[in-house]
Amino acid sequence: MSDSRFGAMDDHFFAEGSHLRLFDKLGAQLVEGGVHFAVWAPNASRVSVVGDFNHWDGRAHPMRTRGDTGLWEAFVPGIGAGEKYKYEIADRTGKLLPLKADPFAFRTELRPGTASVVEPVPDHRWGDAAHRAHWAAVDHRRVPVSIYEVHPGSWQRDDNGWFLSWDEMASRLIPYVVDLGFTHIEFMPVSEHPYDPSWGYQATGLYAPSARFGDPAGFARFVDGAHRAGISVLIDWVPAHFPTDEHGLAHFDGTALYEHEDPRLGFHPDWNTAIYNFGRREVASFLVNNALFWAERYHVDGLRVDAVASMLYRDYSRKQGEWIPNPEGGRENWEAVAFLRATNKALYGSHAGIVTIAEESTSWPGVTLPAYDEGPATSLGFGFKWNMGFMHDTLQYMARDPVHRRFHHSDITFGLVYAFSENFVLPLSHDEVVHGKGSLLAKMSGDDWQQFANLRAYYGLMWGYPGKKLLFMGQEFAQRREWSEARALDWELRAAPSHEGVRNLVRDLNRLYRDKPALHARDCEGEGFEWLVVDDAENSVFAWLRKAPGAPPVAVVANMTPALRSGYRLPLPRDGTWREVLNSDAAVYGGSGKGNLGKVEAEHGAAQVTLPPLATIMLEFEG
Repeated sequence: MSDSRFGAMDDHFFAEGSHLRLFDKLGAQLVEGGVHFAVWAPNASRVSVVGDFNHWDGRAHPMRTRGDTGLWEAFVPGIGAGEKYKYEIADRTGKLLPLKADPFAFRTELRPGTASVVEPVPDHRWGDAAHRAHWAAVDHRRVPVSIYEVHPGSWQRDDNGWFLSWDEMASRLIPYVVDLGFTHIEFMPVSEHPYDPSWGYQATGLYAPSARFGDPAGFARFVDGAHRAGISVLIDWVPAHFPTDEHGLAHFDGTALYEHEDPRLGFHPDWNTAIYNFGRREVASFLVNNALFWAERYHVDGLRVDAVASMLYRDYSRKQGEWIPNPEGGRENWEAVAFLRATNKALYGSHAGIVTIAEESTSWPGVTLPAYDEGPATSLGFGFKWNMGFMHDTLQYMARDPVHRRFHHSDITFGLVYAFSENFVLPLSHDEVVHGKGSLLAKMSGDDWQQFANLRAYYGLMWGYPGKKLLFMGQEFAQRREWSEARALDWELRAAPSHEGVRNLVRDLNRLYRDKPALHARDCEGEGFEWLVVDDAENSVFAWLRKAPGAPPVAVVANMTPALRSGYRLPLPRDGTWREVLNSDAAVYGGSGKGNLGKVEAEHGAAQVTLPPLATIMLEFEG
């Protein structure tokens, strides 16, 4: 057999940056009789593959170049899965660099080890065809999407305080998420990373599920198990930057290969990391292929793309003189725009049912507009964008003493001005409960009772607000302590009725959101929203209607003061019975039990309703 995995067309497409199956060619590929290794190092004078199998001796298995592609390859007979290896690279002057891990490694050693490990393609027999067919047939914007964000290293730990394996996680997390009514699990990065406190956002092995949680095939089993239970799996993906650990991509062949040489382009001041050179075809291709890899090999349902704003602007977190304008003199990073468009086009073009979500904190135009060639140059092609404005404004409002809220009414109302300018996800993410910010419960104003009531009212408002939902783990039972990646969540809190009451509310909100088309089917379109009470700042009351074609409308009413308001005149568009389908002040959730005895009657365009203290209610039209 030939000891090369490449043909002339592979060379051509690789050089062009258009090869979309590089994970079948590069890295360590198990073949008959041994392993084929291939790596890109165009400025190296010599490359060898080293490992336990040759006593880490670079003289034993030198690699040969493939023309002018910059690719090096070698076939090593008689070895197989489980072999540890790295690349020994000499720069163009002949100087040896620190041993490099394989950028395309499909498995790695457990930290602090940094070697790559030969790993076969998972031979998992998937049983998720029905799940994937369902998502391929629907419009994500018009179906329920409620995301439970999870840090896999600290959701729970085993009896010894160690990380759960993917199989252990599957047996606990999947049933928990099903019970709570979430539609999606979003994992913070699962790619290999050396430093636990980076939470995975500083990855050194983009193609390898972290060894902390067992073998890579375990991740495939988790995704399949989630799919069979009706749960989609998203992963956080970090193409914005990479750490400068010497075994990683930094100065990979002795030159700034994956990054820019000039620190004004290639160094990220916020994270002390290197920025990918998106304008280099091979680098953009490496990243596009990685996105495709997770969808192909592990059947992930989508990617939440981290730090998109830092990619779009050349002056992001930089002072004057610390950045280089684009050729037109502007701050836009058009190479990054082209890369993001190419990623979304490749994913959506080859994986029906996939979804991409941008963490983008500015008002960049067209983040969720399709990336058609004939469309606006700024359109990025994402399915959704995190609504950072909603998160910031509403949390700021909830932290205020209710007596002052009437002066800040626009913290809630302003978001509806732009709520349909993009396809939004409302994120209460890990970023809001770390670095001294405290838990969501701790952010709420007032004494303990008021904090719980505020949190319940806030969740009710959010689940009634236009946009898909995202909640970080632990906030569903009102975790008191700030989150730390070094320990499990405080699960013992669930024994307290007030904490379990919040969890029960989240479960009921998810089921209501899923079961009522008025609450989800027009999340991203203005026709699904109508103000009922927008200007009652004096009482800090907000009321709006959620609606969808052919579905009974649902009125969402929030009273953000501790005052019980009886006989409040609520305008309603239809006369007749409106059933109270949710009351965040219900006793079962830990509230005071005030409400409307299950329903209200509307006459002449209005109803007299009871608004419980610090509570959100929902009323569905019955006729």
